[in-house]
Amino acid sequence: MEPLILQSDFGYADGAVCAMYGVAQGVCPELRVFDLTHDIPQYDIWEASYRLIQTVSYWPENSVFVSVVDPGVGSTRRSIAVKTAEGHYIITPDNGTLTHIKRMCGIEEARVIDESVNRLAGSGESYTFHGRDIYAYTGARLASGVITFEQVGPQVPVGSVIELPVIEAKCEEDVITGTIDVLDVRFGSLWTNIPREMFAKLGVKHGGRVEVSIANDTRTLYKNIMAYAKSFADVNVGEPLLYVNSLDCVAVAINQGSFSKAYNIGTGIKWRIALRKAPRIVYE
Repeated sequence: MEPLILQSDFGYADGAVCAMYGVAQGVCPELRVFDLTHDIPQYDIWEASYRLIQTVSYWPENSVFVSVVDPGVGSTRRSIAVKTAEGHYIITPDNGTLTHIKRMCGIEEARVIDESVNRLAGSGESYTFHGRDIYAYTGARLASGVITFEQVGPQVPVGSVIELPVIEAKCEEDVITGTIDVLDVRFGSLWTNIPREMFAKLGVKHGGRVEVSIANDTRTLYKNIMAYAKSFADVNVGEPLLYVNSLDCVAVAINQGSFSKAYNIGTGIKWRIALRKAPRIVYE
């Protein structure tokens, strides 16, 4: 028996999450069920994808994840289950939710859920709550050992798993550019797709200064020089800093403040960030 971890954009204002728990317990009362998050912004497939890559690798092998951010529920989009290269299972709509897992972790095998077998009894005429009727049900059956991964449904090519558009970080001469992938939601920090190894090419040490520019498709919202810090305590309260986050990528923050709120900055491939080593200023 393996842990079952749930993620959705359902929130806790109604009984949707509780219903998923109920289905899982109905499959196996001894099953351990955990929450990744249910506060994904409504319909935000990109953030659902990022929260998976932020979390999955830290769970034991064979853990089963169910992610339900599904604006296309009831349509022709596929319901799939995948086995990652690290041996975890993820059950989700095939709508781009697996983008970061596929690119950064790797998918070993993919299967389309056979709903004639893996669907909650009596739910066949319901088309708007697949999170309960198909995903939680199938996830619970897989996690509890009622079915094997092969019994989820027919195998499909890994290459057919849908990915969202991604813009890779790049280094050109003395400038590194990337995107604002996601927010550290509670604290308003900006997490980029620029890996620490790429940032190191600028030759900036802790305590050094970096010129940071942030723009969207229409205008530049921020351009300033800030410290490259090891931790938040390295700068004064209210000061901006650039640091390496828990995913080993560059992030931007305000010590004890929200960078995203202060400058009205969002996330996704439309939000670009550019970094370069701050020029040395010599005063006469």
